[in-house]
Amino acid sequence: MKPGKVISSGISPATTSVAASGDVSLHSACFNVPGMHCVGCIRTLEKGLAALDYVDNARANLSLKQVEVTWRGDSNLAESVSGEISNLGFDNHLIEPEEESHAEPHKQSKHLLLCLAVAGFASANIMLLSVSVWSGAEGETARLFNLIAGVIAVPAVFFAGSPFFKSALSALRARHLNMDVPISLAVLLSLLMSFYEALIGGGETFFDAGVMLLFFLLIGRYLDHLMREKAASGVQSLARLLPRTIKKILADGSVAEIDIDYLVEGDRLKILPGDRFPVDARVLSGVSSVDRSVVTGEAKDIPARQGDTFEAGTLNLTHAIEVEAVSDAQSSFLSEVMEMMKAAETSKGRYRRIADRMASIYAPAVHLLALITFLGWLFLVGDVKASMTAAIAVLIITCPCALGLAVPVTHVVAANRLFREGILMRDGSALERLAEIGAVFFDKTGTLTHDELKLAEKPRLPEEHSALLHALASASRHPASQALCAAYPGDADVELSDLSETPGFGVEAVWQGHRVRLGRRT
Repeated sequence: MKPGKVISSGISPATTSVAASGDVSLHSACFNVPGMHCVGCIRTLEKGLAALDYVDNARANLSLKQVEVTWRGDSNLAESVSGEISNLGFDNHLIEPEEESHAEPHKQSKHLLLCLAVAGFASANIMLLSVSVWSGAEGETARLFNLIAGVIAVPAVFFAGSPFFKSALSALRARHLNMDVPISLAVLLSLLMSFYEALIGGGETFFDAGVMLLFFLLIGRYLDHLMREKAASGVQSLARLLPRTIKKILADGSVAEIDIDYLVEGDRLKILPGDRFPVDARVLSGVSSVDRSVVTGEAKDIPARQGDTFEAGTLNLTHAIEVEAVSDAQSSFLSEVMEMMKAAETSKGRYRRIADRMASIYAPAVHLLALITFLGWLFLVGDVKASMTAAIAVLIITCPCALGLAVPVTHVVAANRLFREGILMRDGSALERLAEIGAVFFDKTGTLTHDELKLAEKPRLPEEHSALLHALASASRHPASQALCAAYPGDADVELSDLSETPGFGVEAVWQGHRVRLGRRT
């Protein structure tokens, strides 16, 4: 496992230092790169950063739009790394611990939606203006309608096409090509040709085609961003299991709330019922029941006694206990799992590596093919306009952004879905090998279980008793109680008093003057 990675959820500092072999230290940081759109961008970033002498490793994640960089030497080189990413043509910023992880993607989606709306509105109006020309308008009338369409198209193209133009300009400044360069070139050339034809009163114009192209491309890009927001990273899902603050027991016996980043090995902590272990810890005093399903996948609770050690993410169910931290936040079990999940989301499978190799030659090949098409048509027909139209068509139809999006997005979505089912994906290429599986064998003593308890048979109860059962069960965090809550939803309000829970026996309360209990027979 690669040491020192930064988790964007903020459970570790923005820059992490770890000891490496010899006397050299490795430092790692994570950068948000919103301008990363295709597999060509990934290759440019990884290859450009890896060429730096002090960089040990660089890994780009297209789905999360992040780049993780590990370097040797000075720990204060994060700004230099950020500058190198900018020199490659990508705006970026260092992900800080307190940064809201969803703010930047949400802002991008809003901008893309606005661009999409402008392109759709403009294309609809330009199409209406074009109807008159298609219907037979000639001379000054046709010219007037074409010029009005051009006046609508120019601001629409420059605003709606800004995501593509900015990306293409950044790539050209860094002296490399990406998939947005041919798109931008095709749209701008078609706009210039159309204005030329409209001014001289010549033949057909292509205002509607250019704006409509942006409209359809923006639909795909917006849906892609929308999917990324909904398919939240498995790393973030795991990080949400941990509390941001913990209850530390001080030397005088008092309890203070501190940030998890300040916790160190050996600290004494108080874990209340319903709280999760923030780090790997050993029980010092108290008796309780805990749920280790995040580790084992088994929903059955187990006892927690003095001397027992439990992993970060374990849920305390019944009583408050005192524990001693045996790890810090960066070296706990859950942190290692998050590292593994992040590696799975950024791992390169067989098809991803094929896409990377293709991307290195694809963009230059597209421009070369467009140039050959232009020269070929010019040689054959001698018409500059027809030759330019054919070259623009080549630029437009040869954009394989889906190739760079499909595989990494599939890896991230699959990793998150598998995580929700209790399965961790360590390597993205394993997903590709699943297609070759013909049989599955389970090596497990006993029976295969779900990650949560469910009621096998649901006896019918009077409505009043069903509501009472739900009220008693909802007062406990025991997995069996949660299963009863799900089986008997309570619609009516039930007033309970003198409520108490006895570990291993159940929940008791007073209801309408009678003592009622849900739990084991005495």
